[in-house]
Amino acid sequence: MQASRENVPGVIVAGLRGGSGKTIISLGITAAWKESNLRVSPFKKGPDYIDAGWLSRAAGRPCYNLDTFLCTPETVISSYFINSQDSDLALIEGNRGLYDGIDTEGSTSTSELAKLLNLPVLLVLDCTKSTRTMAALLMGCMNFDPGIRICGVVLNRVAGKRHEGKVRANIERFCNIPVLGAVPKLSQGDFPERHMGLVTSEEHSYTDQAIESAIKIARENIDLDRLYELVTASDGQTRPGLCPPARDTGKKGGPDSVTIGIIRDSAFQFYYPDNLRALEDLGARIVFISPLKQETIPPVHAIYMGGGFPETHAPQLAKNHSFRENLKRLSLEGLPIYAECGGLIFLGESIRLDDVEYPMSGIFPIKFGLSKKPQGHGYTKVEVVHSNPFYKKGETLRGHEFRYSKIRSIEYKDTQMAFRMERGKGILDKKDGFHRNNTFGTYTHIHALGTPSWAPSLVAKAMDYKLHQPR
Repeated sequence: MQASRENVPGVIVAGLRGGSGKTIISLGITAAWKESNLRVSPFKKGPDYIDAGWLSRAAGRPCYNLDTFLCTPETVISSYFINSQDSDLALIEGNRGLYDGIDTEGSTSTSELAKLLNLPVLLVLDCTKSTRTMAALLMGCMNFDPGIRICGVVLNRVAGKRHEGKVRANIERFCNIPVLGAVPKLSQGDFPERHMGLVTSEEHSYTDQAIESAIKIARENIDLDRLYELVTASDGQTRPGLCPPARDTGKKGGPDSVTIGIIRDSAFQFYYPDNLRALEDLGARIVFISPLKQETIPPVHAIYMGGGFPETHAPQLAKNHSFRENLKRLSLEGLPIYAECGGLIFLGESIRLDDVEYPMSGIFPIKFGLSKKPQGHGYTKVEVVHSNPFYKKGETLRGHEFRYSKIRSIEYKDTQMAFRMERGKGILDKKDGFHRNNTFGTYTHIHALGTPSWAPSLVAKAMDYKLHQPR
């Protein structure tokens, strides 16, 4: 089946709350459809790297994030069109509960995304210790916003056939919504959790086996053929008039291009595909660098360090003296370096874990520790209040932060903190965006489609360094 530009059918998998099991069910459906030779375009609603990474592995293609806080509605629609065009159907995993958002209007909720893209919803119901109440909850979701089309439900964490039968009977009697499957309670062995839900697919020792487990769960417990029929038979279509023209990628890697190093391995893997694409679309050549495997940094004109879990790799990072010293020397020479969250930690002096101090690159005079509770969590909104290498004063940026790390000590002047936090915590005292020379570190993750000045700025700084780098 050939997907048309006018309409790529899709479905949004949502739950009543976070932790309801929608990620594993989304993985299983995506991977099972792919195994049936369907081309599935995966998306993740909201700011998320880990679920998106698993969905990418399940689909065998990049998973793109759709976020109505970070990006304009037109940009979200554009991203959905562009990134689903060569597929048979799309699957979007929602976040938190169906109607949960940052305000009482639900403006950033999964439900609003469903209405924006005019897509049906598959609702995952966690049935733990509940039967008839599940019908009441489903009825509430159906009536809370008549603009939401729930095409079916999957019962999750059912205790057995008797339990499943009671829930099914009540939903069929009171809601007239098809029950497309019932998944039993599962152990955590296949999908261990950490921090933001699932561990990254890069860190999981048995990623392929985990995906196979998800396929087995979906095939044995969900009516995938019926779900496919409901999704593809939907008469919904993304709002007309907002479909963008075909994407022109331009030339990449020509003689006038720059090389940007991306620090990516199991310690640093939080990158939005749109961010890397934005750099490539401006002509940048991308090379991947690992401080876990390489002792030196290859010739580059800039470095982009994303987030991740450097704390779980602190001993290996600390032992790589050569790489840390190389990075610090390049920073002193003016190499443009842009770091987010975990990358910011690596720019600091050290991180203390269980009373052990692990040295980092020492570029910034910051010592980090680790807390058992999140120290910053959610969307951010910042105003650029001081001159810095990458953003203009007066800009307002939207991003997000999620961290367990904390600041143990820091030496800085106010002018070295580019951001004033209108929303979020930042590094310290509602300040973020620490910078020295051309090195910039922040707890705020940005999305290139929502912060269109970021990629051109990084590429411009790289070009300037290329033209004036030390010989």
